[in-house]
Amino acid sequence: MTDSFAALGVRRNLREEITQTLRAAVISGELRPGVVYSAPSLAAQFGVSATPVREAMLDLASEGLVDSVRNKGFRVTSVSSKDLDELSELRALIEVPTVARITAAGVAPSVLESLRPLAATIEEAAAAGDLITHVAADMEFHLRLLAVGGNSHLVETVRSLRSRSRIYGLRKLADQGELVPSAREHAALLDLIEAGDVDGAERLMDRHIRHVRGIWAE
Repeated sequence: MTDSFAALGVRRNLREEITQTLRAAVISGELRPGVVYSAPSLAAQFGVSATPVREAMLDLASEGLVDSVRNKGFRVTSVSSKDLDELSELRALIEVPTVARITAAGVAPSVLESLRPLAATIEEAAAAGDLITHVAADMEFHLRLLAVGGNSHLVETVRSLRSRSRIYGLRKLADQGELVPSAREHAALLDLIEAGDVDGAERLMDRHIRHVRGIWAE
């Protein structure tokens, strides 16, 4: 995970960076459900002390992503198929119409251009099989896009829904070279928004969420 951590850059403090990376590791399935991970062992992978890792895992515990196991570490929580169905349904109800509304209202070219490097990072990470960077960049891309709508409560709700989701099929897709096409949807979405294509952006956002629940979560 050291390379993934470095690739994200130093944007916040160490604890927040580690929290972001570990969250992505849980969502992508790189940290497996039911497995207990110790802070020292994870810290060794980051090349840092155990303290910020332990603090980061406590942050994830407050989000329900891991459970604390006394004197051992943290166990990644499991998510049922029913949970994933319900989380995906809620995401679609919020994200799809929000993207349509943002597209209809128009987005400043500077904002779209600021998102294109993230879209490129998502695609590059998919090609490299770097699932942690892929998921972390994907999260940031979508939250920053939704933030254009000006509703901070909506953004935080989607952040919570995305954090609680799992995308266990990513590793298989990456190994088969099938992750890149879906990663390219981010750049395509920006193109549709730039063109003011409300229907196209709405359809693509809906398909993107279905990918997460359908193929990627297998």
